[in-house]
Amino acid sequence: MSQPAPFMSSVMEVIPEWIDYNGHLNMAYYNVLFDRCGDEAYELLGFGPEYAQRGFTTYTAEFHLCYVRELHLGDKVRVSLQLLDHDEKRFHTYQEIHHEDGWLAATGESLALHIDRSGPKVAPFPDDIAKRLAKMQDAHAGLGWPDRAGRSIGIVRKG
Repeated sequence: MSQPAPFMSSVMEVIPEWIDYNGHLNMAYYNVLFDRCGDEAYELLGFGPEYAQRGFTTYTAEFHLCYVRELHLGDKVRVSLQLLDHDEKRFHTYQEIHHEDGWLAATGESLALHIDRSGPKVAPFPDDIAKRLAKMQDAHAGLGWPDRAGRSIGIVRKG
């Protein structure tokens, strides 16, 4: 199994239904782009649709999105996903949406939980999935910590 570093989604295009009254991509659809990239990367990790048939899934516990530059109708983008960390029940990812011309449109950072659907409850990854996560994290370790990862939200007050 090849592990790209970082994982890169297929090309996606901003469609008319996603444009808001300001003439740019509505904020909700940045999440759609991040989610579609996640779906592609999750296939590599073994979290595809068949995973639910094994009685497991993942839930997003937290997601932080930063808008950097507007996207418009017809823009083509690719989304990267970097696995920053994981333990026996959770994984932390960082994503970037890049316009086809190379500029950064948005970043997203996520903490996801591994779920045993019989509870539902947070549960350890099965061995095969844990190995895939470790392999991806090894492939992504050389990328370093992204400058925009780990940001917090708040109003910074001057002295």
